[in-house]
Amino acid sequence: MSEIGRRAVVLGGSMAGVLAARVLAESYGEVLVVDRDTLLGVREPRRGAPHTVHAHGLHARGHLNMEELFPGITDELTADGVPTGDLGEMRWFFNARKILPARTGLVSVTAPRPVLEHHVRSRVAALPNVRFLEQHDVLGLTTTDDRERVVGVRVRSRATDAQPQELDADLVVDATGRGSRTPAWLAELGYQRPEEDRVKVGLAYTTRHYRLRPEMFDGVQSINPVASPAHPRGAFFGQVGRDVCILSLTGVLGDHPPTDPQGFLAFVRSLPVPDVYDAVRDAEALDDPVSFTFPASVRRRYERLTRMPDRLLVMGDAVCSFNPVYGQGMSVASIEALKLREHLRLGRPPQTGAFMADMSRVIDTPWDISAGGDLDFPGVQGRRTLQVRVGNAYMARVQYAATRDARVTDGFMRVAGLIDPPQALMRPSMVLRVLRHAPLRPAAPPATPALATPTADTAAPPAA
Repeated sequence: MSEIGRRAVVLGGSMAGVLAARVLAESYGEVLVVDRDTLLGVREPRRGAPHTVHAHGLHARGHLNMEELFPGITDELTADGVPTGDLGEMRWFFNARKILPARTGLVSVTAPRPVLEHHVRSRVAALPNVRFLEQHDVLGLTTTDDRERVVGVRVRSRATDAQPQELDADLVVDATGRGSRTPAWLAELGYQRPEEDRVKVGLAYTTRHYRLRPEMFDGVQSINPVASPAHPRGAFFGQVGRDVCILSLTGVLGDHPPTDPQGFLAFVRSLPVPDVYDAVRDAEALDDPVSFTFPASVRRRYERLTRMPDRLLVMGDAVCSFNPVYGQGMSVASIEALKLREHLRLGRPPQTGAFMADMSRVIDTPWDISAGGDLDFPGVQGRRTLQVRVGNAYMARVQYAATRDARVTDGFMRVAGLIDPPQALMRPSMVLRVLRHAPLRPAAPPATPALATPTADTAAPPAA
């Protein structure tokens, strides 16, 4: 493919930025990825991305897209000890009920997020025209005199006494995440800030790692009691290495899992099903619990702006950060990268307005799934349209039907994995299956938490 520009600069070296760099390398002579952290060779959580210590999954659509961009990466991850499995064969609980497993053919990769990013970055860094500029802060954009086109960025090394420098660019992509400064930069340049949609969930993750024992999972890859309005405490408990497993507890609306070991285990015991507590109550802890808060899902409506400077694109969490319990972020980033590739293959630099409109269309479905699901919790603030209310009532029926019919599990996982649109669950054959088991919205059963045991309030201390 012929070059459409000399240099593209990507701001932010997390997953969205690195995937953008991967496709930009097909069309630009040089791609420069700028980040404030050290990135290359890093396999542990870094200062600029504290959320990466918690449970992550690359599910279904994201996995397929990764294989398209990086052929053979699944085998590479497996050789590095990363577990993979069928998304439908995990042990899922919705509304404190276990759904039937189903062999869906959809792959879930449960790598530690820093390990997955290390493999992806290594692949991108190996491209001859990609360069990483690490340990640099981004200070702002540079534009033409009329402020109609972005022509570069101002950066400064984090080294002592470093001076700002300007990087010329034919295209700038902001993938700096939730803390993106693009709204402020637009205002400084005389443009409007984008409107924001917010769904305040008051979520916190608290995570601890344990030494893996085979009997913990009884042949499954992970055990996931998902939070629901009737049982708002949830957990993701899964294998992440050859001898390591991760437990991320979730609590919403300020009911945050504690970080002291006794409080952490007490929260595990309070989950609506006993499976996770039974696995970890006497397990060897490898670290102390750590917490990460997520106040709200935020969607920035760049597509509604009537004007934006040319040659500036915004991707990833800088456009939309989803409630992480739905596991959508990395998959959506991969879909956005492939959409960017479509624009590049038109043989000209992406047009900002058209690209941001396409980003909105990419985001619509996962946003409807996550924001709509959050609005099923009575304490979550937000506008509950008729579509949201009807959708949540039907989804509760789908989840109940999946406890009786593995074909429903298969269809549900295809939607959750972003393979099929939610409308697929409304096909007549699926509606008949769902209503056969749940003609009315089922009431949630009472919790059946684990019973206290002599070892319930202590766990083996972290390994030295």
